Amino acid sequence: MNFLEKITGSDMTKEMKGFEARAKVLPAEYQIAWKDITSHLWIQADFTGRNLMPILESALELLEVTSADGQSVEEVLGEDIEDFCKALVGDEGTKTYRDKWREQLNKNVARKLGGLK
Repeated sequence: MNFLEKITGSDMTKEMKGFEARAKVLPAEYQIAWKDITSHLWIQADFTGRNLMPILESALELLEVTSADGQSVEEVLGEDIEDFCKALVGDEGTKTYRDKWREQLNKNVARKLGGLK
């Protein structure tokens, strides 16, 4: 990956397109699960989302292997995909990008209000 790819994120775009192409060959229920997994995991991303790429890769590999074995999505991921995603990223005590932005906003407001006294 060169500097320009890293700055623009084009390397991640290529990687995500590759993931999507691999997901398209999965059975329909697995494709739906993949879309749910990606939507639940992106809220755990940092600003660029680079921290999620290995996790997304592993999740897709899990779906590919288990679909080849003929297992159902529920057998693999459980009843709640959101809980699966939380366990996957270790949600205990982790902050989403929204939490980080909220914390930064609160600090800025407190600093501004503290400076007005």
